[in-house]
Amino acid sequence: MAKLPRPETQMALPLKARMLGRAAATVIGLLCRTLRIEIEDRAGILAKRPDHALIWVFWHNRLLAMPSVYRRHLKDRRGAVLTSPSRDGAVLAAAMACFGVSSVRGSSSKRGAVAMREMAEWIGRGYDMVFTPDGPRGPRYRLAAGPIRLAQKTGAPIFPIRVEYVSAWVFHRSWDRFRVPKPFSRVRVIFEPYETIDAAAEGDRFEEERGRIERVMNPEYETD
Repeated sequence: MAKLPRPETQMALPLKARMLGRAAATVIGLLCRTLRIEIEDRAGILAKRPDHALIWVFWHNRLLAMPSVYRRHLKDRRGAVLTSPSRDGAVLAAAMACFGVSSVRGSSSKRGAVAMREMAEWIGRGYDMVFTPDGPRGPRYRLAAGPIRLAQKTGAPIFPIRVEYVSAWVFHRSWDRFRVPKPFSRVRVIFEPYETIDAAAEGDRFEEERGRIERVMNPEYETD
């Protein structure tokens, strides 16, 4: 059986992407050290780790705090993040490698089928997969079908994560209104219970499953 790639050798990223990724990881790491992260563990993952792979989902505009959440609370989980095949995706992949996280490059429009097979292989070998399911272009807070299809294909549960910044800068001109938590501010992270997807769901039933997970991630107060 072929060996899965390690984060630092996962793919030959362009030099510029590697340099920008390292710079971004440095800035993110310094900022995150100042954050006061509070965890509400409705999934129970901190008390007892599941013995199976999970599919993590959280919104694109809240991703900046997640490397710190991972390092502080879930570093023992092996995983890979889905990043787009674009230049921005290459930078993100390089930044994630600095935090010890591998990447699978793909999107709904490019390498979609190939990326799905690769992700299913990762999960089959016990790795978690990580999605920002409204990225890379939106609509904001709209859950794409990818994580649901992957859950159907592999049987891995969805692990919804909600991130709330008490104080943050908001980039209103970006499609997702990307947020950067202010230094020394409080960040509330909610680990929602794992969600199992009906493997046979298609058509309207599939949309019900997709919408159910989207509602878990979108409480009324977080649809701004």
